[in-house]
Amino acid sequence: MDTIIAFMLLLYQALGGDGTGGQTTTAREVAHSIYAATLRAESGQIAINQPDSAPVSEIKPVSAVKKDPQPDAPKVKGVYVTAHSAGGARMATLLKLLDDTDLNGMVIDVKDDYGYITYPTANPELLKLGKPQKYIRDMPALMKKLGEHDIYPIARIVVFKDTVLARSHPELGYRRQDGSVWANNKGDSFVNPYKKEVWDYNIAIAKEAVKLGFKEIQFDYVRFPEGFEKKADALVFDKTKESRVDAVAGFVKYAKAQLEPLGVRVSVDIFGYAASVPAAEGIGQDFVKISKYVDVICPMVYPSHYSTGWFGVKEPDTDPYATIKGSMVDTHKKLDPIGSFKPVIRPWIQDFTASWLGKGHYVKYGKAQVEAQIKALKDTGIDEYLLWNAGNKYTPDVIY
Repeated sequence: MDTIIAFMLLLYQALGGDGTGGQTTTAREVAHSIYAATLRAESGQIAINQPDSAPVSEIKPVSAVKKDPQPDAPKVKGVYVTAHSAGGARMATLLKLLDDTDLNGMVIDVKDDYGYITYPTANPELLKLGKPQKYIRDMPALMKKLGEHDIYPIARIVVFKDTVLARSHPELGYRRQDGSVWANNKGDSFVNPYKKEVWDYNIAIAKEAVKLGFKEIQFDYVRFPEGFEKKADALVFDKTKESRVDAVAGFVKYAKAQLEPLGVRVSVDIFGYAASVPAAEGIGQDFVKISKYVDVICPMVYPSHYSTGWFGVKEPDTDPYATIKGSMVDTHKKLDPIGSFKPVIRPWIQDFTASWLGKGHYVKYGKAQVEAQIKALKDTGIDEYLLWNAGNKYTPDVIY
């Protein structure tokens, strides 16, 4: 497994960025695959040996019923939109796509993968720690346009992966013994989920997004760095007696409590494997504990992220229907025991070609493959989903 991860990291570095402050489509999707490999390694999953789901009997609801702050929200079928696209020429193409199809939602970067706030803001609470950019020069105008096209707006906020904040405030992240800021092999730094200042900063961004008109806050990278359990002892950072799992779940619970009175939904992106393996203690993610506190859970179930033999499929990327169906069966199995606390399940599905998997391990993704994933969701009782393509180039003529 270490050899696989090392190869993928080298491939990622070779692909590099797009020269505009963002990563290329392939590079970002490879990054997701690297995370997949590390989570599989952490959970002990190799080949076709799939571990049983973790017991959920210990999960205690904090109240009798979970209430949806937006009971009249539509069934969301959406696409990912970078800040560069939202503030640039590609937005016209994306608006037409939604106008011409049954797609009705956009997940737009409000705080991106580097940690930049993606629009100008004068909010002193955000400026204290954040660095705004002008990727989306006029956010109120964008929100007005989304309303005119009847698009359900979701604000994506990347939480603990935050190179910008880690570099400007090393005390909020992880330092090496010599005092330098730690970064992973991709050059990304993370901030510390044990630090409440980090919680409050990200929630302040979310609250401003609500004021701007976003109806849902989607938190991403709600975790420690991949492989953290192997790094922790060599790093300098503040921590409490809480486990990493409880620290991450604590943030989600706190964020939900802060945002619910505003009438906004809270969702969390979580790796699809998390539904099929025990809790990932190293990165601090427990599928059930996180799901208990959110209105919507968004497992990233891209077929390209499942290795040989999963769900009885020799090459999962080549059989999107079987792979997605298997992942949804596991998701229901894991979440059914929490009863009324089971959130809306809105998976991220694949609209990109994972050519880095190598000949024989992937197929070119197009209309048939996207529709196969949608059918698998429908056949397992899931009628909401989000399409991921890092470059925001979505397959035409798909029946959604």
